Amino acid sequence: MSGKSDSEDWVRVKSADGFSFLVKRKVAVRSGTLKNMLDEHHSFAEAAQKTCNIEERSLVIEKLLEYISWKATYEHAPAKEEIPDFLERIPPEVVLELLSAADFLEA
Repeated sequence: MSGKSDSEDWVRVKSADGFSFLVKRKVAVRSGTLKNMLDEHHSFAEAAQKTCNIEERSLVIEKLLEYISWKATYEHAPAKEEIPDFLERIPPEVVLELLSAADFLEA
């Protein structure tokens, strides 16, 4: 590791259509699949390269990463805090793809 703590470390998530997204590692590892891919004890290439290739289109990956970030932000919010509804951010035409990808990524 390059002196940075894991919470400050960034990883890249690439979609099937060639887009890539930079995400903080502490957010990415909220996905069980990404966590396993990035775990240095498993010796996957993704851990060494800090890059995960996901065979989904970019819109689906973007929404999954947005959801994981949203969840990380509001997971421990006080009960009285108003939390924005995430469902309003999901285009209806990607709902089924998103469900399938979320299941695969354990998000």
